[in-house]
Amino acid sequence: MEQIVKPRSGMSMLFTIVLFFLASIIIAVFVANFKHLDDLVGLIFYFSSFVCFIMLFGFFVVEPNDSRVLLFFGTYKGTVKDNGFFWVNPFYSKRKKVTLKARNFESDRLKVNDKAGNPIVISVIIVWKVNDTYKAAFDVDDYVHFVKLQSDAALRYLCSLYAYDNFTNDAAELTLRSGTAEVNEELEKQLDASLKMVGIEVLEARIGYLAYAPEIASAMLQRQQAEAVVAARVKIVEGAVGMVEDALNELVKRNITSDLSSAQKAEMISNLMIVLCSDKETVPVVNVGN
Repeated sequence: MEQIVKPRSGMSMLFTIVLFFLASIIIAVFVANFKHLDDLVGLIFYFSSFVCFIMLFGFFVVEPNDSRVLLFFGTYKGTVKDNGFFWVNPFYSKRKKVTLKARNFESDRLKVNDKAGNPIVISVIIVWKVNDTYKAAFDVDDYVHFVKLQSDAALRYLCSLYAYDNFTNDAAELTLRSGTAEVNEELEKQLDASLKMVGIEVLEARIGYLAYAPEIASAMLQRQQAEAVVAARVKIVEGAVGMVEDALNELVKRNITSDLSSAQKAEMISNLMIVLCSDKETVPVVNVGN
């Protein structure tokens, strides 16, 4: 479990070490006045110099949004998250540096199958940061590589839950293309669950790229175009039926169709529908016979 350490100020300890070294020199000079203590003078000077030299290894610097994990002969002693110039036990190992900055990661474009079995190409963009330095440093070999692998796994799982697009016009079923907010929320949920075990918090996750695989892209484009044409024709027919109905009601009000037979009325309706629904300019045929 992560333990936050509040180390001593580096400047105060540097001042203390300098004072200690100067005091040892003064003591050595004072002892040097006694001729029978010459050996003690050298011992005091060398000992104080050695102690000051060892204590210099306790200084380190922590930059903003960085941290240092402290180890004492392989034993975890805590994490320093405050930024500044500090001093700790010189025998502590301070080489493990874990950044606390928010980081962006964009996965490679993966070729996977969606829920319907169609091959698609997809990538994800993740914003994440380290929350627990102990887990990030010791529960996994390389937490950055771990994020990459877990993002690929979460992306494959997400594609197994949703189809790329919905061709049944069933608005209740979410798809990768239409349900952007819900899909991104599910992706973030999956990533957060898998990365929390190594002390990583997912701030945001969203699909960065989404397309059909090249081998079916052309066929799917034609299918989408066909569906668009059918939907447009349905709207045209609905509008044409309403216009014909309004036209017939107006003719009845003016008593124009009273002399027409049922066959003539049917022919008139057919002609109106042809004119209104045709996607090309209608060319009339003039009957000059009897």
